[in-house]
Amino acid sequence: MTDTKKYRLLGVDPGTNVLGYAIVEVENRQMSLVALGVITMGHLEEQQHKLKKIFEDLQALIRRYAPDEMAIEAPFYAKNVQSMLKLGRAQGVAIAAAITSGVEITEYSPKKIKQSVTGNGNASKEQVAAMLETILKLKLEEKYLDATDALATAVCHFYQSKALPGGGKKFKDWSSFVKENPGKKL
Repeated sequence: MTDTKKYRLLGVDPGTNVLGYAIVEVENRQMSLVALGVITMGHLEEQQHKLKKIFEDLQALIRRYAPDEMAIEAPFYAKNVQSMLKLGRAQGVAIAAAITSGVEITEYSPKKIKQSVTGNGNASKEQVAAMLETILKLKLEEKYLDATDALATAVCHFYQSKALPGGGKKFKDWSSFVKENPGKKL
């Protein structure tokens, strides 16, 4: 993206019960928050219903806010294999929702996101939220704290796209994502 062009970023923190999202608008190298929220799926029992809700709700957000790019948090390695598989599916469906809408995807590790926002890859959720308030000059209401990871992902992408090449991996279409991630379970 150019420094003077106005564009929007969608940040996503995938989850199977709560998925956080944030829309950030960038103009003249200045970020402003457009939307922040969560998609809740705890009331749905079946995994396929949760995945369908993620896909449909993210596509609705993309239609409403027209982001130019999406940055998504990559699943971290967990001890519980079943939780990891469910989280990977949620991430895959979120990626599919964006790619089928023509939105370019970039994936970041949780550590990279924290490091980009706070300077510390091991920062706590509270430290990340406090830094986001400083960066964006706003007060995050407690009800939005579940979405702060999504906001941090969008802010990370803004910083990485301006700084180091290869800060995140970009995919132009679904086939390139699959080709670069042959072992990823969706």
